[in-house]
Amino acid sequence: MPESRSRKKSAYIPPPAKSAGPKTNPAWLVPVMLGLMLLGLAWIVTTYMSKSEFPIPGISQWNLAIGFVLIISGFSLTTRWH
Repeated sequence: MPESRSRKKSAYIPPPAKSAGPKTNPAWLVPVMLGLMLLGLAWIVTTYMSKSEFPIPGISQWNLAIGFVLIISGFSLTTRWH
């Protein structure tokens, strides 16, 4: 039985490496991140100090939820920080 000819493959040449410079943060990221966390903390402290009457009267304990959402939003921005 005749043997099939072997194919000649060219040598694998990997693509050139990209020069990945250091990643930088957008200028707005850190101030917004810290601002949201501090605003959420201030919101919760104000709610406790005023016995759920402020910052928004009439929604009682939902003021705590608003404060925690602000804090969680700030922490979610930390995932984009380099």
